[in-house]
Amino acid sequence: MKELICESSNDLSAIAEEVINTCKDLPVWVFRGEMGAGKTTLIKAIAAHFGIHDTVSSPSFSIVNEYQGEQGEVFYHFDFYRIKEQEEAIEIGVDEYFYSGKYCWVEWAEKIPDYLPEDFYLIDLSIEEGEKRRLEINKI
Repeated sequence: MKELICESSNDLSAIAEEVINTCKDLPVWVFRGEMGAGKTTLIKAIAAHFGIHDTVSSPSFSIVNEYQGEQGEVFYHFDFYRIKEQEEAIEIGVDEYFYSGKYCWVEWAEKIPDYLPEDFYLIDLSIEEGEKRRLEINKI
């Protein structure tokens, strides 16, 4: 387990870089935390480090957003918050995304436990006082 503390939004770029360096060996990264913990905000900072200039936003209605990096690399961002049954993830082809070898950033993965790959990084975000966030990164 690796633990990181983000004192404020000023630390976000450095935290994103540390997450990338820690998790780069696996393509699926699961971001877990309560509403408002900063999952999407952290993903935006990570996307910036990968040279993604698209608007990065939570795909809570579309379920998945596709972004392109400066060198044409493809990245996928999922938000399963609104699904009612985990089988809905299969309908969008989640297994094809997860096993594509492309980076997949996943919010609300606890809604689709049966469809997560065997190996992924779990990034737990928790709210401390004020803007402070605690991140725990585990390879699952």
